[in-house]
Amino acid sequence: MAATETRIHYQEELERLEASALGGLDLVSDALERTLEAVEHQDVELAQLVVADDDRIDGRYLEVHQSLIALLARQSPVATDLRLISALLHVLKSIERMGDQCVNVCKMIPLSGNEPPADQEMVTLILSMGRQTRTLISQAKRAFEERSVEMAQDLVRQDDVVDNLNRDCFRLALEIGDDADRREWAMTMLLGARAIERIGDNAVDIGEQVAFIVTGLFREFEDASHPTS
Repeated sequence: MAATETRIHYQEELERLEASALGGLDLVSDALERTLEAVEHQDVELAQLVVADDDRIDGRYLEVHQSLIALLARQSPVATDLRLISALLHVLKSIERMGDQCVNVCKMIPLSGNEPPADQEMVTLILSMGRQTRTLISQAKRAFEERSVEMAQDLVRQDDVVDNLNRDCFRLALEIGDDADRREWAMTMLLGARAIERIGDNAVDIGEQVAFIVTGLFREFEDASHPTS
């Protein structure tokens, strides 16, 4: 009976830690939403709040990571549980990186000053990238919760949209004109667009962990993080 109770407690703890880890994706989605608002309005104060609030994402990472390691030390997980714990450790790292990328975007905003020579088309492209990326984050979380390999693999298609928008940002930056201030602003925004593109890649990485849990085999989805075209 004691062994059965211990196993039940272990499963409950693992489920709790999974829910807490995936909850970090909600924190990232909220951070990205505020990041996009800061970009849209060139809001330096909001950008600074996003940077400061990244401590919550880092705290979630540390808390769940340490708890998973402690769980490993106390128990001898069966193969399926070991795959889940390994996947969750990877997911936590992806979430932490996503939060850092939001911070990177927000750190770009003050560099342009309070009234930068913004180009609305560039801003619109970046906002579109961000909204599509939030969709990836939501789908990655759902795919993990439902152990849906099909939904996880579909993240590649969704991420292609983000990649194409990122290329559009690059082309626009090259065509933005000869004004030095406008070109400098465009180059700064390109760094922000690249950071958002990386968040999309991290969402695909989470999808790859879903396939690992279900199949026991790890493989990249069509080398999605390193496209050749």
